[in-house]
Amino acid sequence: MIDFAELLQWDRFITPSIIRVFYWLCLALTALSGLSLILTALGMMAINVVAGLLLLIAAMLFILAGIIFVRILCELVMVVFRINEHLAALRERERI
Repeated sequence: MIDFAELLQWDRFITPSIIRVFYWLCLALTALSGLSLILTALGMMAINVVAGLLLLIAAMLFILAGIIFVRILCELVMVVFRINEHLAALRERERI
């Protein structure tokens, strides 16, 4: 877990520790936004069935694309930190 003293020092990155929380928070926001679009689509079906169906399909695609996008974004952040760790290990190996 993250110690408060670590927040004030720059010895260690905190992003790898909190990226999972960020991932689940973004997934929840994507799901809630998608649910809102689905409910809007169901309400629109009372007015125009075709437009409601199109919005329902778009809502499903939004949820799927949102989940994939959030996962890729978080993985890219983790890749940058892993590259940093590997470069630091190589630097230490060269010093020996």
